Amino acid sequence: MRDKVEAVLNKIRPSLQRDGGNVELVEVKDGTVKVKLTGACVGCPMSTLTLQIGIERILKQEIPEIKKVIAV
Repeated sequence: MRDKVEAVLNKIRPSLQRDGGNVELVEVKDGTVKVKLTGACVGCPMSTLTLQIGIERILKQEIPEIKKVIAV
């Protein structure tokens, strides 16, 4: 499962990196993915939207077993 999540995050990363940010996979457990937003994403007022509308939506779409994504 972790490899699947990492593969999807690798698809998302270029768009985050264009804006000076990035995402790191922290943990995958029981359908919950924990990620850490880094770079320009830290403290950005749009980071919540990036997490929910971008990262979480795409992960759930690509990997139906994912129930939620949280930032740590």
